[in-house]
Amino acid sequence: MKGYFATGKLTKAMVEVLSQLPPEVPVSKEVVVQHLRLLGQMTKTRDIDSAWNSAKRQVAREHPDRFRLDGKILRRATAMEHRPREKISPAGQRRLAALATKEGNDAGRASWAPDLLEAQRAEMTTRPPRLGARPPAASLRAGPA
Repeated sequence: MKGYFATGKLTKAMVEVLSQLPPEVPVSKEVVVQHLRLLGQMTKTRDIDSAWNSAKRQVAREHPDRFRLDGKILRRATAMEHRPREKISPAGQRRLAALATKEGNDAGRASWAPDLLEAQRAEMTTRPPRLGARPPAASLRAGPA
């Protein structure tokens, strides 16, 4: 049996509620469903979950000055534009610390991290092949010349 409300209408209602929430109210699915009142009570949980995922993406796209999507988590946007992800693996921490010492930056400052990682990615794509590296498989099949 189909749900009472279309997911598209529910998504639009959730985006409307999110855009009207004051800054001190936490951004959560429960808060939004409470604001939907009867619509939120009558809708199946799977429909609410599907509409919430769509609403998060849509509100982050429509209001980038107020909301940002950090992975799957919807957060309020802050003054810092390009904030790195809050959780970095221990290997990532070691890599950032090594890059910071190599570049001469302070390891405690996080504002340089995205630029540093981007520079390292660019360097890795433009590196010449290593000496002693195996040739591509196609040249092995060609046989003697």
